[in-house]
Amino acid sequence: MIKPIDLSLSPMLQNKIDNLNKPKGSLGRLESLALQIALIQHSASPVLQHPCHLLFGGDHGIEREGVSASPREVTWQQLINYGKGGGGINMFCRQHHFSLRVIDVGVDHQFDLTENSHITDRKIAYGTKNFCYEAAMSAEEYQRALDIGAEQAEICFNEGCNVLSVGEMGIANTSPSSILMHLLLKLPLEKCVGAGSGLTKSGIRHKYEVLSKAVEKFNRCSNKDDINFIIRYFSGFEMVAAIGAMLKAAEKGMIVLIDGFIMTACALAASKLDPNITGYTVFCHQGDEGGHKLMLEKMNASPLLHLGLRLGEGTGAVCAYPLLQSAVNMLNEMDNFAHANITKYF
Repeated sequence: MIKPIDLSLSPMLQNKIDNLNKPKGSLGRLESLALQIALIQHSASPVLQHPCHLLFGGDHGIEREGVSASPREVTWQQLINYGKGGGGINMFCRQHHFSLRVIDVGVDHQFDLTENSHITDRKIAYGTKNFCYEAAMSAEEYQRALDIGAEQAEICFNEGCNVLSVGEMGIANTSPSSILMHLLLKLPLEKCVGAGSGLTKSGIRHKYEVLSKAVEKFNRCSNKDDINFIIRYFSGFEMVAAIGAMLKAAEKGMIVLIDGFIMTACALAASKLDPNITGYTVFCHQGDEGGHKLMLEKMNASPLLHLGLRLGEGTGAVCAYPLLQSAVNMLNEMDNFAHANITKYF
């Protein structure tokens, strides 16, 4: 169980922030971010330690319906590429000193783990089933994916990590993300479906039609309102593992960095399982995927960046990390009016 954020230090922390030698509120979003981090750590002098990035990989049965511009094999090819250091997430993790863990939870490929020792093998199956016809995964597979995500977050915590970001690699995973947004926020499906990795207008229309039929079939299920059933019926293994990691990280009191559209959908699902997670999540980036801005608004989430990224992998979350460091440095290193002998003019 995730503990609710203890707000008892809020007045003292806000007073500290307001009395730093700057106009009140002049550092904007950094001030609210500093307050959130300090509340998570229950400290007026928070620290960021050993940031880690978990990247889960998995394939999707729905990909067989032609809902993605990218071919299925890109999932396993990219997981191999991460071992060569050539991915976008590799670059950003190096730049911002994140420890990167790549975990196969459901990729449709048999990896040579001797040649690809960077991949942690937690494969549940060779991709999910096609949710046009049946649930993407069984109840047992769903629980296993949650457990794997929690296991990986705990490994990071035991290494001294208190900032965890989560990313994904799974061709076609904007499709289940759109459906989670649709069902969990009660929004029209057409507002939730976008171009993914580069679909044309006709491709988006086809994707919408495929997903509409899948949802129509799902809505005939007797337990269609059960949150766990919704998640396992549509999600990929990499998405459920991400949900498990987010929940465990918050349980451990870690800051949880949320990336783009897919990880926002996972954070949404996690919040339906335990609403207390919201105090620990920092939404890092608003992407250009159709529906992402709307989903963030409905979740009352204020993203730190809007750079037009749509790569996935968790790149937006890692890119935003320096802003967390700036917020912490502001709280710990800026002087106050009294000590600096500056007239307080408000």
